[in-house]
Amino acid sequence: MTIVDCCSDLHGHFPKLDGGDLLIIAGDLTKTDRKDEYEAFDAWLRDQQYRKKVVIAGNHDNHLQNGYKIKYGEYLEDSGIEFDGFKIWGSPWTARFHGMNPHCMAFTLENDNQLKEKWDLIPKTTDILVTHCPPFGTMDEVYDGLTGQIFHAGSTSLEMAVDFCPKLFVYGHVHEEYGAWERKHFKDKKTLFVNASYVDKFYQPINPPIRILL
Repeated sequence: MTIVDCCSDLHGHFPKLDGGDLLIIAGDLTKTDRKDEYEAFDAWLRDQQYRKKVVIAGNHDNHLQNGYKIKYGEYLEDSGIEFDGFKIWGSPWTARFHGMNPHCMAFTLENDNQLKEKWDLIPKTTDILVTHCPPFGTMDEVYDGLTGQIFHAGSTSLEMAVDFCPKLFVYGHVHEEYGAWERKHFKDKKTLFVNASYVDKFYQPINPPIRILL
């Protein structure tokens, strides 16, 4: 049994963690994207008691796109590792949208067709998939205050890309949709989807890390 703790969208907050085997952090690490904040994140990460720490970037993480190196964790960017027999793949990409803050456009692409090129890199043998972007239709709903409508912020091509049924799929980005949901597939296969956003839509750190036993 492997103890996995999942977090995303820390935005400068550092949760108290119990330690375990694998820590997954799915992007948006700092509050204002300053270099000293990444150094503070690294110092916090150093002290976490896990055998392996996996980190990906999110759309707020410009310093990671510009070359800052995570020192005390395994940083994945369209790349993978193996741990405890599980194949792990990480990818930071999300789609841009109208009105997006120009300072929060790290690892963003123009449309879902461009995102598909990134998802096509995901090996079909992946057991644990970590992205910043959610898949379309699974814990990705956002309320549009201008129109009063609910829309899905996830990627359609990402939803299609996970048809190989990874055991665990961790993401964030949509703060409102924190939680976990298990989808059963054909031939008794199943995927646990985890939106691990640590902050809510008001950027308040109210959501505890989600612990998974694999």
